[in-house]
Amino acid sequence: MTDKFTQEFNDYNKLMRRLGSKQMSLYEYKKYRAGKMRVPKNGAKKPSMYAESLRRESPNIPSGDGMAYTPMSKAPKEYTGTLIKGISTLHKSNSVPVTNDEDIIAIARMRR
Repeated sequence: MTDKFTQEFNDYNKLMRRLGSKQMSLYEYKKYRAGKMRVPKNGAKKPSMYAESLRRESPNIPSGDGMAYTPMSKAPKEYTGTLIKGISTLHKSNSVPVTNDEDIIAIARMRR
């Protein structure tokens, strides 16, 4: 046997010891490496036909007091003040509110 094989055998048993699994003899390890022996995983069981539910059970809590929510209808928005006189177009369809006559003149003198 080579030193490399012996080192791998020792490393395998060290890993199995750390994982709390069964360790092998050198003869068993040779068969395992040759593919003539299969080692079941630690605690391996056949899967059950029905998987357990992973959802947490929670109590059924009814929402609200049984009355349906009816939002109040909103009145349409309409400007009723006198501050804004109108809307002007500035660079490339950019709408700008106009508040006084000076704004109208300033927007008209702007370069394109």
